[in-house]
Amino acid sequence: MNNHLIQYLDWNLAPYSEAWQQQEELFDSNVKGKLENKSTENYFIVCEHPHVYTLGKSGNSGNMLLSEELLTARGATFVRTNRGGEITYHGPGQAVGYPIIDLELFPTSLRP
Repeated sequence: MNNHLIQYLDWNLAPYSEAWQQQEELFDSNVKGKLENKSTENYFIVCEHPHVYTLGKSGNSGNMLLSEELLTARGATFVRTNRGGEITYHGPGQAVGYPIIDLELFPTSLRP
């Protein structure tokens, strides 16, 4: 069954680690569904995060210029992720979008 619907989820202000965990659960559910030949779900998640700096798997922790003490003083957290990228800041007022989409369900003309 082809599911061309994309569910819009607004998680409002969500701590980065919690939002990441929820995304992993949605993704894992889709992988399990594909392995069982079931339909997958498509999501576009929008949220904001409290002050957080993330470091991707290809990043260099030496590029984080704030100490743990300064992060705490600023009310920020630091999270290492399994995603790509270097140091990234997210904070309140910054909308972040996370797509979880099964590209096999869409025509190749829509793919990058």
